[in-house]
Amino acid sequence: MGGTVLLTGAAGFVGSHLTDRLVREGYRVIAVDNCSTGSWDNLAHWDNHPQVQKIQHDVITPLAVTEPLDWVMHFASPASPPKYLGLPLATLRVNSEGTYHLLELARQQGAQFFLASTSEIYGDPLEHPQREDYWGHVNCTGPRSVYDEAKRYAEAITLAFHRQYGLAVRIIRIFNTHGPRMDPDDGRVVTNFIQQALRGEPLTIYGDGSQTRSFQYIDDLIEGIVRLMGVNYPYPVNLGNPEELTVLALAQVIQELTGTQSPIHFCPLPQDDPKQRRPDITLARTKLDWYPRVDLRTGLRHTIADLQRRC
Repeated sequence: MGGTVLLTGAAGFVGSHLTDRLVREGYRVIAVDNCSTGSWDNLAHWDNHPQVQKIQHDVITPLAVTEPLDWVMHFASPASPPKYLGLPLATLRVNSEGTYHLLELARQQGAQFFLASTSEIYGDPLEHPQREDYWGHVNCTGPRSVYDEAKRYAEAITLAFHRQYGLAVRIIRIFNTHGPRMDPDDGRVVTNFIQQALRGEPLTIYGDGSQTRSFQYIDDLIEGIVRLMGVNYPYPVNLGNPEELTVLALAQVIQELTGTQSPIHFCPLPQDDPKQRRPDITLARTKLDWYPRVDLRTGLRHTIADLQRRC
């Protein structure tokens, strides 16, 4: 590998880990972020490094890049419900206008384009587990649509560029991911539970806790991304852990790992919260020889230790 990558969302949780891996693979990374939800602190270890250039920019407006690019990788977007519900128009625009501008940049540069999409495009799924050919069950006007529909549009315009211009593209659908550098206040279930446990507060479960999720560790996700870069396949690929557990079971694991005496508190379920979420990763196994290798407890231990250190 090697070359130059323009990576948006580089100061975020996933983007900063991807920057680390790309640099280790020999790439020069132009790291772009407006820091609305990310932080340059996540990339402080690359300050003044010749392989990393940081640019503060909102990709809703075009970004002028004159040097040759090998990849344009679009990972910019608020991604947790409290963040995208708090930034609804910005979320819609970074995934619509932002995706268009970056696709145009890739086309002009003759670069390959990589889109970070999400399992949220499946909505509250009626098919389980979710395969890439499932069209989803999404409330297109509900509160979460600012993220769900924005990502569905981003996938559609990415494949339109591929079909009309022959642009080489990759698309991943990311399922729940945890690990070091998560925003402690991102409102995701893992960080909520860990923060509450460490503070001795009740662990808040929305609904009765029977809804299911699957959780992968950040290193596994990054490995899948890098493997897909080397495969000429333009259609969406699920990257997630097919091992499913209830939200209540997750809370109990975090109680165990943190040693907290915090009780569990049940609250009303938010609108359109999915009842079940688990990827079918047959395609990733077939195309990439990829599957998650880090077990849940090991990954959560690393995540807990990082949050303890930073908070």
